[in-house]
Amino acid sequence: MNKFAVNTNILVYLHETSPSPKKDIAERIVLGFPAVSVQVVSEYLNVLKRILKLPKLRLIEHTIVLLEDCKVVNLDKEILGHARRLIKRYDFQLFDSIIIASALAANCSILYSEDLQHKQLIENRLTIINPFL
Repeated sequence: MNKFAVNTNILVYLHETSPSPKKDIAERIVLGFPAVSVQVVSEYLNVLKRILKLPKLRLIEHTIVLLEDCKVVNLDKEILGHARRLIKRYDFQLFDSIIIASALAANCSILYSEDLQHKQLIENRLTIINPFL
């Protein structure tokens, strides 16, 4: 079974207020127990705070429940070093490089993202997939 990671937008689409294909796809992906970097968690909380305007404590509690069945990938010096190498090689944006390095550290073969180049292969072992195409 391929391990996979998700970018922030996948989690954000879970909060579409009306039924939508993107929400359905995001739900199926999250039910597959993805790896989630702490960078994604931070971005997700920031977006939810802005769009849902929930109290801080409710945001944290909600996120804890959401991530119950996910592998959260902590940030460490090795991931930061790898992110630096990814920026040098692929010219990724700063936070994208941390998310990608985290997915690689979790031995994922797929990173689901709407924001990165679809089907781009990173280091011959991680493929970016836009699940909404």
